[in-house]
Amino acid sequence: KKWCATSCAMQWPAPTEITVAHSAIGSKGAFMMMVYGMFVFTLRTVPYQQLRHSQEWRHVKNDRVNQSAGWQYIGPGDDTITLDGVLYPEITGGRWSLAALETIGFAGRPWPLIEGDGQIYGMYVMTRLERGKTEFDRYGNPKKIEFTISLSRADADFREKLQTSSVSDVLDELKSNAAKAVNSVSGSLSSLF
Repeated sequence: KKWCATSCAMQWPAPTEITVAHSAIGSKGAFMMMVYGMFVFTLRTVPYQQLRHSQEWRHVKNDRVNQSAGWQYIGPGDDTITLDGVLYPEITGGRWSLAALETIGFAGRPWPLIEGDGQIYGMYVMTRLERGKTEFDRYGNPKKIEFTISLSRADADFREKLQTSSVSDVLDELKSNAAKAVNSVSGSLSSLF
């Protein structure tokens, strides 16, 4: 017992040291920037430096004789998010982080995209992953990796119903769905207790 006590004490840091180390990690970027499916964007995995969100709405132009053209709204168009950034594998994530994203791309299915502050964008598919490697070491490993990730929305935005319904109808439906969700959670909690 004496040997185990001394060797364990030498190998494992004291609990206060663990707390200090955890605090230091948290202050340097263990916080979530965004999550896409099961992949978490942090300062240590794939820290993007730019996020571009592009939304389109489709309209058809109807030419008329002796009048200006008329326009008709036919529905929402593409909704894309592009993430750009630079990785320095000695500091941030590198090829393994991008390989995890590549695997998500091969899955070919939509995943939820949620920003670190809680904003839910919706369900997105990955349509493109572009990498550029520069500044190589003597073994051919890049010291700098530039990347671009393109995501396209795969689900419908609830606001699309505004074209066929009144605002009050959409709000009533949202209120009804919220009430159903609260009742479902309440029922689940009451069955636990």
